[in-house]
Amino acid sequence: MEKALYVSDLDGTLLNRQSRLSPFTQRALNQLLEKGVLFTFATARSWRSAHVAAQGLSPSLPWIIRNGAAFSDGRTGARTREAFFTHAQREEILRRCAGLGLWPLVYGMLDGEEKVFYLNSAPRHQGMAHYIDSRQGDKRLTPVDSCQALLQGGTYYFRFIHAKAALAPLWEELRDLPWLNLTFQQELYRQEYWLEITSEKATKAQAALRLKKELGCSRLVAFGDAMNDLPLFAAADESYAVANALPEVKAAATAVIGSNEENGVARFLLQRMGEMNV
Repeated sequence: MEKALYVSDLDGTLLNRQSRLSPFTQRALNQLLEKGVLFTFATARSWRSAHVAAQGLSPSLPWIIRNGAAFSDGRTGARTREAFFTHAQREEILRRCAGLGLWPLVYGMLDGEEKVFYLNSAPRHQGMAHYIDSRQGDKRLTPVDSCQALLQGGTYYFRFIHAKAALAPLWEELRDLPWLNLTFQQELYRQEYWLEITSEKATKAQAALRLKKELGCSRLVAFGDAMNDLPLFAAADESYAVANALPEVKAAATAVIGSNEENGVARFLLQRMGEMNV
């Protein structure tokens, strides 16, 4: 039998509408992991956020976090293989967003700790306010008083949260720059849009292919629901969209499986492995 690596998105794919693993999916994945199935996540989340959402899962392989900007140990959160922007690159991103009056959350590493910097004096769209207010107590959140302070340490990820019409001009300004990777899509279960920026070296696809090679796998099988999963689907040998996925994702998939609320990924894996007693 061919050795396969299975990589799933989290939100909207593996997680339910409460942003958690259902008890069924948790049991199924732990059962499969115990039997040696090579399964991991590729998510826009940080390790901390993914760790909370995937509580109860016994991880084995590294997790792909921040849309491929880094790997993390599923148990400890220790980060490896980070893809940082150069100083000139991040300065260019800030210059362009400042010209449009848009200010991001800037994710980086400073003195060995993950930080999320944001300009305290900048006007805040309600989506940005919701993001910050819903994470009170998160020690990574760090308000700063100057543009340059956003770029402390090493920067690997920019996130803009605003209305679609406000972010579209920035998308147009940045989309042709060859050294970055953009994802522009509506936030799951909310009205605002997110524009996410990582290095061109940081994609779910590149990270998954690297892991596939390191593990000596002959096949990569991917699961997803959103636009940021499309590069992963293109790189995979098989790709499966959950029933609640966007039409573009379904069109790019090998096939459509059950929705996230129906434990679609877990049921697919159980059927493929011949393990139906959960």
